[in-house]
Amino acid sequence: MKAMILAAGRGERMRPLTDRHPKPLLQVGARPLIEWHLLALARAGVREVIINHAWLGAQIPAALGDGSRFGLGIRYSDEGETALETGGGIFRALPLLGPDPFLVVNGDIWTDFDFARLPSLDTEALAALVMVPNPPQHPRGDFALLPRDGGGHELRVDVPADAARHTYSGIGVYRPEFFAGCVAGRFPMLPLFRSAAAARRLRGALYQGSWSDIGTPERLRELDERLAGGAVG
Repeated sequence: MKAMILAAGRGERMRPLTDRHPKPLLQVGARPLIEWHLLALARAGVREVIINHAWLGAQIPAALGDGSRFGLGIRYSDEGETALETGGGIFRALPLLGPDPFLVVNGDIWTDFDFARLPSLDTEALAALVMVPNPPQHPRGDFALLPRDGGGHELRVDVPADAARHTYSGIGVYRPEFFAGCVAGRFPMLPLFRSAAAARRLRGALYQGSWSDIGTPERLRELDERLAGGAVG
């Protein structure tokens, strides 16, 4: 399975750290955020990775090269100076990702999730997302995980307001068909998630291990301190 790491965002909430470096190259635990993903993907048996970039994007291939030192082959999807948002960025990279299901992981998260244990896609599923318990900054969550006939869980948004929801981790498996009907340009993922969930074609699994959304300098510093102290990983 090929993998894509999303690395094109501006990282506004991380300023001033991201004024000079793209967010995935910020250091945590003595290495850039994105390198944690590359090492984990290689351990899981992934051999081909696509990385998109925009803001200060030339720094990313300069830092990572062709991926050989990680045991990977890396190709890059250059979005120019302005990122295409998550949906538009993945859509642009589809020719590099090929016709089979592929993994996508946000470049601005840290996790000890084992990519060899991704949720599976049944024949009807367009995507399967790894969910996590809601972090303090996102207490309402994104999707409800409901048991599905035949095993596994599907993700739904049309549930009662008091139904338990979980947060999308930024890790998912997608079929290229998930993007059918999309047009090149900037667009987000949420409408596509909602459409797939309404059609009962969105799957999910809950991960309760270590996971951090590196959205602010404070969270980056906290994670760096935890890694230095051996509290995670």
